[in-house]
Amino acid sequence: MLVHSVGMEHASEATGFTAESSEADEWDARYSERDRVWSGEPNGALVDEMTGARPGRALDVGCGEGADALWLAGRGWAVTALDVSRVALDRAAAHADGKGSDITWMLSGLLDADLPAGGFDLVSAQYPALRSTADRVAERALLSAVAPGGILLVVHHDMSDGSVAREHGFDPDEWVAPGDVAALLDDSWHIDVNEVRERSISGGAGAHHTQDVVLRAHKL
Repeated sequence: MLVHSVGMEHASEATGFTAESSEADEWDARYSERDRVWSGEPNGALVDEMTGARPGRALDVGCGEGADALWLAGRGWAVTALDVSRVALDRAAAHADGKGSDITWMLSGLLDADLPAGGFDLVSAQYPALRSTADRVAERALLSAVAPGGILLVVHHDMSDGSVAREHGFDPDEWVAPGDVAALLDDSWHIDVNEVRERSISGGAGAHHTQDVVLRAHKL
């Protein structure tokens, strides 16, 4: 079994963005409220887009309880799985125990992680909590991590009707969306998919969302 833990002694980001440690505490508290927050199934867009892909090195940004990382590792990928929540990572590592998975669990957000430029054949960000900034630092970090010939897959709920989200205390303008990432792709990239897609999931937090924005691009 190849399951590693890296950087488990500290956390200074919330699932991918630079923040105070209190934000990590909030994510830990959220995960501690129940035995399982998410469905336990790999995200549908990941399965749709990566089934049959040649395995390599994958980065799972905001891995949560580890379903995506386990799915990828089960298909031969060597996975680096990032999350700010110690509770989530402990739970994910427990799910991986005994499965012979090649996964490195890292207690870190995207911006604090010591990631090699061009180090991954797949960078997957499924519903990431990445703060939007004027310098687009989170978006650029995602692009930087993709190896030549590698794939970038960014998926988020369709928030085109921002007024509905704001009524529930969520301002889409404060967070990175797939469209923000797509806007930075130059002629060194090819966009394979950039669309709104129906989604269906059996349960877990976020199951009420019925449409996703899916961006898949590969680096030339």
